[in-house]
Amino acid sequence: MTDDDFRRTDDRFHQLSSVRRPPTPAPAPTASTAPAPAPSFDFDTPFDRTGTGSSKWARADAPGVIPMGLADMDLPGPPAVAEALAARARHRAYGYTVCDPTGRTLVADWYRARHGVEVDPDWVLLLPCGPRTALRILLETIRPQAPVLLPTPEWSGFAQLCRAMRLPHHELPLRPAPGGYRLPPGPFPRPAAAVLLSSPHNPSGRVWPSGAVRGLAAWAAESGALLVSDEVHGDLTHPGHHHPVAVTTAEPAHRSSVVTLNSVGKTFNCSGIPSSFVLVPDPALRARFTVALADYGLWEGGLLEQTVQRAALGAGGPWLDALLAHLVAARTRLTDRLGPAVRSAPQASYLLWLDAAALGLPAGDARAALLARCGLEASDGAEFGPGGAGALRLNYALPGRVLDTVLARLDRL
Repeated sequence: MTDDDFRRTDDRFHQLSSVRRPPTPAPAPTASTAPAPAPSFDFDTPFDRTGTGSSKWARADAPGVIPMGLADMDLPGPPAVAEALAARARHRAYGYTVCDPTGRTLVADWYRARHGVEVDPDWVLLLPCGPRTALRILLETIRPQAPVLLPTPEWSGFAQLCRAMRLPHHELPLRPAPGGYRLPPGPFPRPAAAVLLSSPHNPSGRVWPSGAVRGLAAWAAESGALLVSDEVHGDLTHPGHHHPVAVTTAEPAHRSSVVTLNSVGKTFNCSGIPSSFVLVPDPALRARFTVALADYGLWEGGLLEQTVQRAALGAGGPWLDALLAHLVAARTRLTDRLGPAVRSAPQASYLLWLDAAALGLPAGDARAALLARCGLEASDGAEFGPGGAGALRLNYALPGRVLDTVLARLDRL
């Protein structure tokens, strides 16, 4: 049988290459079998993105500028993803695909292995669009009449979506504290249609305590609102911290009022191939959401999306472990250097939230000043709502040698 062969199953044509085969069992260890060496990945050598159309590098305003604003890693992704894409590309038919049902189980297995929680595969929707598009259609599905609540500072995409959809929204100021921001304890404005939360927090990398997420889910359920937890940075939680997956952290009685958004994009540096998986415990909401997606011509599956998701979740674990070790080392070097300018010590991802005044930069024009003095491009904290005024966000997912240069340039401050 060749790669071009097909078989008929349940009156539909499936490509053999589109169905995940069970892994071949590893041979049982024997006294003479030496353990396989741990794989090594090069996160030190500068990674050239010239000619790739990188949005992040398009933000560099001049030659020599190091872009550190966009949440996109300047590090090579997992070899397993590159190999899977190359193998699929060699099959020269790129037509419509059906959703691989084993993909739901693969997501559930990932949550069990990485986070120690049980996700029902029936909750999983595998989407050929990014989390932002999924969130837009989810909000259209629930057709909110009451305001949407969102913290500040917070990822700007939430407020942008609300404005684009002409949805009323209220911002909830996050409370600064020595260990990082705290979610507001309430009372929250009522009525409310939804609460949008980045977890871990974007821009600060704060991992929300399980109790706070559980309490927010309880409030949402009691108020007839929906808690939507955007967890695209959740798999990047640093060792020593535990990411609370919202749909499993909520009490069972409240889970129908919770939705979790996730993607392999941030975790495995493949956001340029939009995909997401959404966990929707409520079967009625899941059905309505599926219909709303279809109204936009979106169905579960997707040729490249499924190829990337299967490779990343099925074989990307060792690469991710090595990446996290690299990120923690980079975080430590930067936080040690910047000291009190760090508003919240990161506990996840690769984002550093800084106080411009503590860096000796003008609060109203800190981004331009950092660019002029150090040749480093950052995100302006004002993009993250009123709570971000006077702050900068830096992305430290850089090769080790580039981080050396960043540290040297920071001495110009």
